[in-house]
Amino acid sequence: MKAFFIIPSIATLACALAAVPAANAQFPDAPSAARQSGNEAQAPPRPAPTPTPAPAKSSAPQPTPAPADGPAPRRAAAEAGARSTDVPITTIRRSVDEVNVIFTVTDKHGQFVKNLTQPDFRVLDDRQPPRQIVNFSRETNLPLRVGLLVDASNSIRDRFRFEQDSAIEFLNQIVRPKSDQAFVIGFDTTPEVTQDFTDNTEDLAHGVRMMRPGGGTALFDAVYYACRDKLMKAPAAGPVRRAIVLLSDGDDNQSRVTREEAIDMALRAEVILYTISTNSTGYKEKGDRVLERMAEATGGRSFAPFKAEDVANAFTEIQDELRSQYSIAYKPTSFVPNGRYHAIEILVANHKDLKARARQGYFAPKE
Repeated sequence: MKAFFIIPSIATLACALAAVPAANAQFPDAPSAARQSGNEAQAPPRPAPTPTPAPAKSSAPQPTPAPADGPAPRRAAAEAGARSTDVPITTIRRSVDEVNVIFTVTDKHGQFVKNLTQPDFRVLDDRQPPRQIVNFSRETNLPLRVGLLVDASNSIRDRFRFEQDSAIEFLNQIVRPKSDQAFVIGFDTTPEVTQDFTDNTEDLAHGVRMMRPGGGTALFDAVYYACRDKLMKAPAAGPVRRAIVLLSDGDDNQSRVTREEAIDMALRAEVILYTISTNSTGYKEKGDRVLERMAEATGGRSFAPFKAEDVANAFTEIQDELRSQYSIAYKPTSFVPNGRYHAIEILVANHKDLKARARQGYFAPKE
């Protein structure tokens, strides 16, 4: 029997390669979602000017972003790819059906439990056990990619200097040379990258020090931008742990994306959010509940230090947690690459006094 093979055209293959960037262009645009490079960015990121007119687009945030389909974007991407190269392109397609989850386990006193093994855990994906556990490990030394986001709006002026000092001490303790990297963003009406990815703690400290409070608060835009344009695109030679430490009162009054869209982007980028409230009133306010929601949805924690001195303790607890985590990778039983949201639940078997904390779900990739 003779076998026949169909060789796709360069345009078709280039179309497949261009699918991911084209999808990103469909996300709601935060006002600051401009790419930064190196340490050059010292001014608030602004959208790049468009050389040719484009159809009018609503500035209101859209529902949960999803990759766009249709012949027009595909044809344009294929033509651009065909113009950019004259050599054959090999495209390898592989369905990504493996889910990786970072989580922590605490006892009834809130102390971290670090000596459990895979049989101690039960994983549920949309209430179904996984088809296969691919990997399990205690991730105490995984390289970190951390974004420090500091609310520099007028509402947090009272404790700003003390919070800067605490943030600098946290970065000095958490960032290991040649292993971890961090960046600093200050935000009011727009985010400003005051220090890009580096393992130099002196540069990070300078990035924190140069912030000055003033203006409104675009909290959700800052988180969205940090996840999509910084952490999701950060190069890494192997597995890394991505996290954001957010200092804010949670009172957003300027963002173009919603709280849930910011959470969705964090889940897509596999980012854990740790929030530290700057509310100093002595009682829980609406902004504190916003911060709690963002932390819980991504598997992080929310801290509400009513005294300024307690801010440093919150940073210490975050540092301990980032070095006390487990990682489990599994293949879901019913996996379809349709972009649908899957709920995750991790249970500690035969240990009623222990509790596992992880992100609440993920979005399946969409072909």
